[in-house]
Amino acid sequence: MLGFITNQLLSPLCPGLRIRGLSILCAQYRPRAMASSSSSWELPLVAVCQVTSTPDKQQNFKTCAELVREAARLGACLAFLPEAFDFIARDPAETLRLSEPLGGNLLEDYIQLARECGLWLSLGGFHERGQDWEQTQKIYNCHVLLNSKGSVVATYRKTHLCDVELPGQGPMRESNSTIAGPSLESPVSTPAGKIGLAICYDMRFPELSLALAQAGAEILTYPSAFGSVTGPAHWEPFSS
Repeated sequence: MLGFITNQLLSPLCPGLRIRGLSILCAQYRPRAMASSSSSWELPLVAVCQVTSTPDKQQNFKTCAELVREAARLGACLAFLPEAFDFIARDPAETLRLSEPLGGNLLEDYIQLARECGLWLSLGGFHERGQDWEQTQKIYNCHVLLNSKGSVVATYRKTHLCDVELPGQGPMRESNSTIAGPSLESPVSTPAGKIGLAICYDMRFPELSLALAQAGAEILTYPSAFGSVTGPAHWEPFSS
């Protein structure tokens, strides 16, 4: 079964529980490793967290941590955070200034959060200073997957950058500050199913989805930070 999870999608197998900024969704049925009752199947819960990021990274972390802790309290095994969960800057120069390497302090905070809560975290779009930062002065848009022990089990760097002309707003050029990733990441087995990692604008390119599905992905993820123009242009047509 191939699942496509968005903030608007609730499984018919389970009523979605919604609190401010948080949706708790039922993933597909999966067999238990050790059945302790008459049923050998259980329904994992995943949390989709919605935040409005600002340039204040510590305040953003506080907001995300509150949602993740609430997700853990409600029994979720995996929590999804959106693209640019770490921050959204006021301009490209500030974006580059606020970016960090994966080994920086901010990601360490999320690693500790995953350990504390004992659940997996999908960090949907981290502004990453890669190993080539000194040479390029550009970053990667990196989808990071942490397991419940806080280990980085997968990283996917966005391959399709959003370079578009916005009606009434002019050009959006993600490539001015961001480098396209070199390749796809193989789907990853998680407590909720086998997850294929993508980011935002990638959804316009069906070859990526097909490749992940053919590689065994059961859930495709497109964490996004769309705006008032780009959001309706993508989510409404593609989710209908």
